[in-house]
Amino acid sequence: PVQAAGDRQRSKLPSTSKSGPSSARRVLLHLAPHHKHQHFTSWAGRKLVMCGIFCSISRHKHIQPPASIQTLLQARGPDASDTLLLECCCSEPGDETTYVTCHSTVLSLRGSVTTQQPYQGGDKTRTLCWNGEAWAIRGHRPDGNDTASVYDLLNDAVSQDLPRMDCRGESLAAAQNVSQAFSQVAGPYAFVFLDQSASKVWLGRDFLGRRSLLYRITNDGAILLSSVTDGSAAASWTEVEADGVYCIDLSQRAYSRDTNASDLQRWGDFFVTKVPSAYNDIERQADSVLPRLSLCRDVSSPTAPLGVHSVAVTRLERLLRESLIPRVLDIPEPPGCSSLRPRSKLAILFSGGLDCTVLARLSHESLPSSEPIDLLNVAFQNPRVHKDKGDAAYELCPDRITGRASHAELQEVCSGRKWRFVAIDIPYAETQEHRQHVIDLMHPHNTEMDLSIAFALYFAARGSGKLDGDGSAEALTYTTSARVLLSGLGADELFAGYTRHATAYNRHGLDGLLDELDLDIGRLGRRNLGRDDRVISHWSREVRFPFLDEKLVGWAVTAPVTDKCDFGAKLDLGNDEAADDSCSSIEPGKKVLRCLAWKLGMIKVAKEKKRAIQFGARTAKMETGRSKGTTLLS
Repeated sequence: PVQAAGDRQRSKLPSTSKSGPSSARRVLLHLAPHHKHQHFTSWAGRKLVMCGIFCSISRHKHIQPPASIQTLLQARGPDASDTLLLECCCSEPGDETTYVTCHSTVLSLRGSVTTQQPYQGGDKTRTLCWNGEAWAIRGHRPDGNDTASVYDLLNDAVSQDLPRMDCRGESLAAAQNVSQAFSQVAGPYAFVFLDQSASKVWLGRDFLGRRSLLYRITNDGAILLSSVTDGSAAASWTEVEADGVYCIDLSQRAYSRDTNASDLQRWGDFFVTKVPSAYNDIERQADSVLPRLSLCRDVSSPTAPLGVHSVAVTRLERLLRESLIPRVLDIPEPPGCSSLRPRSKLAILFSGGLDCTVLARLSHESLPSSEPIDLLNVAFQNPRVHKDKGDAAYELCPDRITGRASHAELQEVCSGRKWRFVAIDIPYAETQEHRQHVIDLMHPHNTEMDLSIAFALYFAARGSGKLDGDGSAEALTYTTSARVLLSGLGADELFAGYTRHATAYNRHGLDGLLDELDLDIGRLGRRNLGRDDRVISHWSREVRFPFLDEKLVGWAVTAPVTDKCDFGAKLDLGNDEAADDSCSSIEPGKKVLRCLAWKLGMIKVAKEKKRAIQFGARTAKMETGRSKGTTLLS
C-alpha cells in the first residue's frame, strides 16, 4: 500500500526531531532550475549515522511510506526525520514530470547537533540520503560531517564533463564516475543520490552489503527504495545487490535497441544502468580502497607453523587494532539515561567465543579504563531441549557457559575494566510473541536458518537482561545504554572457522579448503549482512564489524591460506603452557586469530571450539518436526 501526497499536502510523519517538527519540503525543478521551496527547521552540520532511508520514484504522483514502514524507519532513527517532495520536469520531447519522495530518519552517534537529512547542497539541485559511516575518504578521516564529505565527493563526480554520446552511454559514463568516487570510501553504507539537473538517481551499497537497502516495483511502474519493510504479503521486496552503483534515468529519451545489455535493466517505468564496484586490483583504480574478493591460492609450505610470534599474527593484530580505533572511539554519551551507574557507550554481541572475545580484549586497550563495556549474551528456552522453565534452561545453553567463562577470563586479564555481563534470557513464549515481527524485519530472507539467526541477533541487540548483583546474590534488571554494538562476523569466512572448512580439507586437502573459502568470501556481500542490519537496527543501535574493515579483508584474501589456518598440524592436547610459541594445543581453524588471543593472554578463549550462533543460543529447531535450516518459512 502507498499513500499519495497532494500538491499542498504536508508530511503527516510522526515528529521525531528534537530540534523541530518533521515536515515535508516540496521542491519543483526544471532543467533550468526553478524552485518552489518550503522553509523548514535548519539543523547544524555534524557527523552522524543516518539509519533510515525511503525513496519513491514515480511518473504519476508522490508516494510516501505507509505508516507501518514509517514506524520501522523511525525505530532505526529516532532522533530526527524529514521528508522532501521533489519533482523533475525535463524539457525533452515526450518526457513527463517525475515525482521523487525522499524520507530520512537519523540516529545521532557523534556530537550534540543533528545534521539535516535528506541532505542538500547550496543550490538544492542535488539530494543525498546517506546511511553509513565513512571511516575514510581518499585515505583520510573526514573532518566534521561525513555526510557533507560524501555529498561533496558525489557532487564532484557528477559535475565532471562527459563527452557527447547517446543517453545510455551518458548514463554509463556518469555511473562509472560515481562508482570510482565510492571506491575511495572506506566503511559501511547504503545511499540514494538524486541529481535533478541531470534527471538521474544513483543508489548502492558498500561492496560487502553492511547496510540494508531494498527495492520493489509497484503495479503502476514506480520504484520504491527502503532500508526496511513491513513484510506485507502483498508487497515482495528485493535487496539491492552490493555489487556496484545503479543509475536510474528519469528521462524517457531513446536508448540503444540493445536493451539486453548486461549493464542495462528495466525497473518499472525506468531504465537502470549498473556499473560494478571499482576494485583496487585494476591499474587505473590506484585510489580504490576496495579489495577484490578473490582468494590467494598459494599452497606453498610455510617455513614455520603459526605461533604467537608469527608475522601473520603480528599483522592481524595491527590491522585489527587500526580497525577498532574509529569504531570505538568518540562515541557520545547515550541520551536519556537516568541510571546512577556509569553509562555504557559500547556493547559487544557476546557469545564468549573467539571472535567477539578478541574484540572485547582489544577494545579494552583502545578505551579509557573508566568506561564500562557491556557484554550482551543471549540464551533461549528451547522446548525441544529444556523441559524445565527455570533459570537452568538458560544457564545450560552453550553460549551462556562459554560467555561466563570468557567474561571471567576478561576480568582476570583486564582487571581495571568494568565488564558488565548482561544475561539476556528469552522464554519460548516471548520468542513466539515476536516471531512474526522478526520475520517481517528480515524479509526478503525467509528460511528457518534465517529466523534462528535473526532471533538471536534481535533479542541480543535489544540489550535487556540481568546483571549479576554488585556484591549481592540478587541479579539486577538492566538494559544497555550503548548505541554502538560490535560483532565478530567475518572472522570465520576470512580465517576458515566453520566446520565445513575442516571437512573440505579432510576430503580434498588444501585445494578443497581453498575452494570452500573462495565460495564463502565471494558471497560475503550477497548473503546476510542486510538481514542482520535490519534486525539489529530496529532497536536504535548500530552494529559495527571490525573484521570486515577494508584493509583487514584485503590482507586476509591475499595472504596464503597457511597464514590463517593450520589444518595439517597435529594437536598437542597435553600442552597448556602459555609460553608455547607454536600454540600446538589449539585447533587449526582460525589459528591466526587463536594465536592472537593466546598472545593477548586469553588462553582459554584461544582453545574454545567454534559453535554456530543458532546452536549456541539454542534458537535452532524450537519446533517439532523435520525442518532443516534451508526450509522456507510457512
